[in-house]
Amino acid sequence: MTEPRKLPPLNALRAFEAAARHLSFTKAAEELHVTPGAVSQQVKALEEYLGLTLFRRLNRALTLTEEAEHCLPTLREGFDKLTEATQLLTATETQNRLSVSAAPSFASKWLVPRLGKFQQDHPDIDVWVSADMELADFAKDGVDVAIRYGAGTYPGLHIERLLTESVFPVCSPDLLTGQNPLKSLEDLAHHTLLHDSSPDHDESCPDWPMWLKASGAKHVDGNRGLRFNQSSLVLEAAISGRGVALAKSTLATTDLAAGRLAKPFDIAVPIEFAYYVVCPPSKLALPKVQQFMEWVRRLAADAI
Repeated sequence: MTEPRKLPPLNALRAFEAAARHLSFTKAAEELHVTPGAVSQQVKALEEYLGLTLFRRLNRALTLTEEAEHCLPTLREGFDKLTEATQLLTATETQNRLSVSAAPSFASKWLVPRLGKFQQDHPDIDVWVSADMELADFAKDGVDVAIRYGAGTYPGLHIERLLTESVFPVCSPDLLTGQNPLKSLEDLAHHTLLHDSSPDHDESCPDWPMWLKASGAKHVDGNRGLRFNQSSLVLEAAISGRGVALAKSTLATTDLAAGRLAKPFDIAVPIEFAYYVVCPPSKLALPKVQQFMEWVRRLAADAI
């Protein structure tokens, strides 16, 4: 007969994790809705249970001992897993709701225009799209699936590369035939440059000065123009005829197909970042997640 697992009291572990994260009994108490004294007592009880000192108390400041620092990441992962397990146990309440997280520009320019087909194929699933600049916390935010733009390094998650990316100039079709029509790279000197300042942290993605230098354009100041903190705003400015944008291919594809945007030059620069569909491994067991993953895989395959 298997011996039952011997674990410390859960409340003591929670108090230690919160105090270690904040390095403060007071802040941990505020998070847990108890008194600082209660947190201190729970931590002391855990130290006695383990026979270890977890905190050094120096000049009214807390620091972690080496043993505490070593175990803290695993403990946090354990609480995340407990949260996921609880969500799976209560999934019947939201079994028809699929929560998808994506960056605002990707959500508005790629995901939302295509969701109608998914709803048509799966009318029993209600899709909730969360468009946030910050990455989703699967354990705390109740997100089922996320589509992330990056290098593909997401520890602890199931990861599938969805779409590669490249960058090229786009503009309103009106700029191809209007005053100072865009026919050569040098013609960019007569038009406003639209800059994408969204915080992607992708060093392989060229900005205007880099792109102009690589393409051999001369007498064009790549630093002038309008700047936006979201890719979708850059594209909307280009659609309205405000200037010429460097666009990510995935985000521009719908507007190019609809004729709202045009490519004045047939020059595309591939970049290292890509779009990935990710989720906790435990979520893969949910039929709604399986169906969504299959759907985005088909869309990505059609885009190649």
